[in-house]
Amino acid sequence: MNENNGIIRNASVLGVPKMLLLGLQHMFAMFGATILMPILVNSYFGEDVLHVQVTLICAGVGTLLFHFCSKGKVPAFLGSSFAFLGGFATISKLNTGAFANISNAEKLSYACGGILVAGLLYLVLALIIRLIGVKKVMRFLPPVVTGPIIICIGLSLAGSAVSNASTNWLLAFIALATIVVFNIWGKGMFKIIPILMGVVISYIAALIFNAMGMTNADGSAILNFTNITAAPMVGVPEFSLCKFNISAILVMAPIALASMMEHIGDMSAISATVGENLIEDPGLHRTLIGDGLATSLSALVGGPANTTYGENTGVLELSKVHDPKVIRIAAVYAIILSFIPKMAEVIGSMPSAIIGGVSFMLYGMISAIGVRNVVENRVDFTKSRNLIIAGVIFVCGLGFSDGLTFNVANTDITLTSLAIAAIAGIVLNAILPGNDYHFGKNAGGDANRGIDMIPNFNEDTRYGDNED
Repeated sequence: MNENNGIIRNASVLGVPKMLLLGLQHMFAMFGATILMPILVNSYFGEDVLHVQVTLICAGVGTLLFHFCSKGKVPAFLGSSFAFLGGFATISKLNTGAFANISNAEKLSYACGGILVAGLLYLVLALIIRLIGVKKVMRFLPPVVTGPIIICIGLSLAGSAVSNASTNWLLAFIALATIVVFNIWGKGMFKIIPILMGVVISYIAALIFNAMGMTNADGSAILNFTNITAAPMVGVPEFSLCKFNISAILVMAPIALASMMEHIGDMSAISATVGENLIEDPGLHRTLIGDGLATSLSALVGGPANTTYGENTGVLELSKVHDPKVIRIAAVYAIILSFIPKMAEVIGSMPSAIIGGVSFMLYGMISAIGVRNVVENRVDFTKSRNLIIAGVIFVCGLGFSDGLTFNVANTDITLTSLAIAAIAGIVLNAILPGNDYHFGKNAGGDANRGIDMIPNFNEDTRYGDNED
């Protein structure tokens, strides 16, 4: 156990049973958003074309592949990326040329082909970073840019938390209150599994309320076991190979710009959370390769794009257990669940209000990490350039709630709000005068003092790159 704030970097000291529980906690954190992706995509196509089982196994295998590429040093879970939803919606509406008179399943295959190409673009950026050095790349991503982007990651999800919680505020409150109680006053193992306790206790409450005849705010039943009854106990995921079409590629591939920017923001958030410079070691190029390969592999077999999940970053902050092994345990759980449809439906029956209550804490934690990143790096907000950069990032990240859609070659391309915020912040930081930040040197950002972008590092040993 680390001497700083009770942080645990090697979960093996807790024993196997506790590690399994910690992995289960991470699995619950990612599950809701991961299975929501196929639900939303299927609503565009009007039928079940993107399967939950395929999505789960791609998330699990993709996470393990990411950990392999990043030397097992990054405690990140890769779940379904929502950045590509606009692309799926666009392709579902195509009905001319190669898309005339084809089934929705084929349309999905073409969409996945575009996602595979998008994943390969990650490798291009990784190669560029490997060739020119991470310092030159991170020169454009000082704390005044990354901090506000991390804040936006959390706040952009706030509406989702409130929307889910509003379906049943009592259940949401029970979930949130349980997490707070166990995190603040919990003892021993209970203190590091507050999310899991919040899910379990609020689900038990949901069972009791449902038995008493209580309903959600809209009059619907709190729990619905219909899908559980219908689902088989064992089933093999329905894979389908992707197909390639230039129109689908033009729709999907450019979205990689958005997801890559989000990846860099997530790596900054995870680094700030665990107090280690993961952008330097194992390196941003390695994490990009892992994310890109995970995305391409998923698309190859008919799954959605993958991305690092902020929900699990929030769990890291709450539990204080920063060992990547517990994330890999969650990945194994996801793979196992992909072959047990009935168990997946049991977890999927969790009321959205519980997910909302948990999200209140997790999404807020992400934004709080961004605030801490700015404070610890002593970003000087007496400088107008810093205020301008942060202000524009906030407005872009929160104002473009539906993203920004433009037309290229008769195809609609949508940039997410976070991608717009990242691009705006990077451009402003590059063109506005007064930028004296050098990654790994004057680590205090534009304040030109203080510590590095990531706390708790020795200045002489942190950076292996000796570029000027």
